[in-house]
Amino acid sequence: MQEAAKVVSNGCSRCQCALEPDDLRCPVCGLATAPARRDAAAAQVVIVRCQACRASVSYSAEAQAPKCGYCGSVMRVETPEDPVEQAQAFLPFTVSPDEARKALGRFLARKSWFRPADLAARATLDAMKPVWWPAWVFNAKALVSWTADSDAGAGRAAWAPHSGQTSYVFRDVVVSASRGLTAKECEALTADYALSMAAESPRGPAEASIERFDTARSGARKLIVEAIEKEASGRVAKAEVPGSKSRKLKVAVMLSGLETVRYALPAYTLAYRYKQRLYRVVVHGQKAETILGKAPYSGWRICAAVLAGALAVGVAIAVAVLATR
Repeated sequence: MQEAAKVVSNGCSRCQCALEPDDLRCPVCGLATAPARRDAAAAQVVIVRCQACRASVSYSAEAQAPKCGYCGSVMRVETPEDPVEQAQAFLPFTVSPDEARKALGRFLARKSWFRPADLAARATLDAMKPVWWPAWVFNAKALVSWTADSDAGAGRAAWAPHSGQTSYVFRDVVVSASRGLTAKECEALTADYALSMAAESPRGPAEASIERFDTARSGARKLIVEAIEKEASGRVAKAEVPGSKSRKLKVAVMLSGLETVRYALPAYTLAYRYKQRLYRVVVHGQKAETILGKAPYSGWRICAAVLAGALAVGVAIAVAVLATR
């Protein structure tokens, strides 16, 4: 993780875990920290919030964008009383708007039996919005205790109990803080980001907006711990549990170190219209080949597939009946 992205205060006086500004307690041992002095000007942040998906972005009078970049709903202006956490590291856009439009064209041209044959020809681009979506990127050390059943040493039984402890180091694990993108969309996007390109200021299309970190720090830490438990479960199942088959894997994680950095990650949200209906597509801001979205289905093709399946079943039944005579 880049040194420029580390904006961490002094460590905990008891366990030496790194503390972030405004931390009330150590995230590892829970020791209360001295209250930090807040800059009154820090609270004077103006944001606009979508009334449908609840995403918030920084407000710019020059941008004049009253609609949400994610879902197109109307947004309203807010001035939060509490300081709004800002991104500490920005990944640059390496995919241009023109490349994003071409990526949409490739998405629409994908061949599928259940898609309308005229989708690529009749679909029209309704809107395109470049946006930096927020995520925590963390490094952590943890002691992981686990229990599981496996076929190793089971003897005549099908399963035998096993347990153990191991220490893991987690590096550059990304946890979404976005409200505008779904969890599945964020998970699919994160694998293709080059975190080594992080900078202290944004670099991308002039019309790009920045989604803000809305989740409270306590909620963020909960999401991070859940991500650690999920990652630890995968590692334990692969490397620690003996045998070829296992079940009922449970893990308990005790942190011994945690460092988080707030990142802004680039993506394009595009809305296209087909037969008066809008559909959303998300294009990766650094890899145009990564495209996520929905496409309409062809009703008559679905009916044809169902009828063909029913006919095949009917023929198979008829053949079976004739064979028994």
